Amino acid sequence: MSRVVVLGGGESGVGSAVLAKVKGFDVFLSDNGKIEDRYADELRKWDIPFEQGGHTEDLILNADEVIKSPGIPDTVPMVRKVTEKGIRIISEIEFAGRYDSAKKICITGSNGKTTTTSLIYYLLRNAGLNVGLGGNIGKSYALQVATEHFDYYVLEISSFQLDNCYDFHPDIAIIMNITPDHLDRYGFQFENYIRSKFRITRNLSKEDCFIFDSDDEITIAHLSKIVLTAKMLPFTQKKEVGQGAFLKEDRIMVRYNDEECDIYLKELALGGKHNIYNSMAAALAAKASGIDNKTIRECLATFKPIEHRLEPVLSVKDVLYINDSKATNVDAAWYALECQKRPVVWIAGGKDKGNDYEVLKDLVRRKVKAIVCLGVDNTKLREAFEDIVGKDNMVETRSAEDAVAQASRFATAGDVVLLSPCCASFDLFRNMEERGEKFKEAVRNL
Repeated sequence: MSRVVVLGGGESGVGSAVLAKVKGFDVFLSDNGKIEDRYADELRKWDIPFEQGGHTEDLILNADEVIKSPGIPDTVPMVRKVTEKGIRIISEIEFAGRYDSAKKICITGSNGKTTTTSLIYYLLRNAGLNVGLGGNIGKSYALQVATEHFDYYVLEISSFQLDNCYDFHPDIAIIMNITPDHLDRYGFQFENYIRSKFRITRNLSKEDCFIFDSDDEITIAHLSKIVLTAKMLPFTQKKEVGQGAFLKEDRIMVRYNDEECDIYLKELALGGKHNIYNSMAAALAAKASGIDNKTIRECLATFKPIEHRLEPVLSVKDVLYINDSKATNVDAAWYALECQKRPVVWIAGGKDKGNDYEVLKDLVRRKVKAIVCLGVDNTKLREAFEDIVGKDNMVETRSAEDAVAQASRFATAGDVVLLSPCCASFDLFRNMEERGEKFKEAVRNL
């Protein structure tokens, strides 16, 4: 019996462990930190041995294969020891893909991937297809492969999840865009991060589809470096394309094989230039999955915005509070600021991932009246924007409650208070979801 060791006891790790158990492996899970009670209960339910609060080398280094959770960097001592021993390390996505014959639509990119993934899932479900949602969103993909049956999966896949994928094969692969992000995990080398994103295309065949943003210079520059036999389906707001999606006056046009579908921009549920791209990619994936035009139009018109992504919370004294906690990089914050039509009090900050704030300066000059820093170390934010908004219009806070209170002092009727942090959340919060929830709670308590 082969031995599989799982490193990490969160959603991804526990799902992988359950699948390994179902498939008859000798499985063991190890987490250097504390495992949440709900995950520990799941492991006990499946009678899977595990440890937390540290790693026992003898129980790990006897593995035939190690499944590493995406949150664990390659640089941690235990991972280095596994690598030195020559034990193969794979991701949950790679492992689950071995046992899944469903059609897979897989989405990656620096920004827009959660919205696009959710949109595609909504489209497929409304078309009556038997579809699962997983990857970096929703339930663990491996757990679903172990315990459920779907004909389709829509998977949001992060660069960390792609790093240990080798034979995983999407039927439709989508790269939304590529901008600098997570550079702290890639040796501060943008090229390493780009290569990681393009791993989603490595096993595509001529029967498969590759959907990509042809307006994204970095994506296009790297397309020439890889050999792709898949059907190429670009989406663009700049020109007409023979196959793919493009803008024509006040409509999105989608062309796939001999079919064409048009969607009026005014009918899209999601506003903003960035959401036109998201809607184009989703419509292309739907068309390539055989979904009819009527369903595509109806779904793009009725989709509800996802939590923590430009999510309107409340208007208080004619000040609109928006939760964009999911904006953990410069590009996401750029989109959030770009689509605001009212003066902005911007709540930003957190764990910096090697951000370059230069591209935001013009937007901040034009749209932002004050900045509330929410983070442990806001030095880089202050250096970038203090001269633009003025020293008196930048304040430091260490809690969502204080950040909202300070923002409400700067804001006057007709303004927007925008939480779009530009940074990771781990300095003050467990994750970006907790940051968003605390923000919403503070707004409701105003």
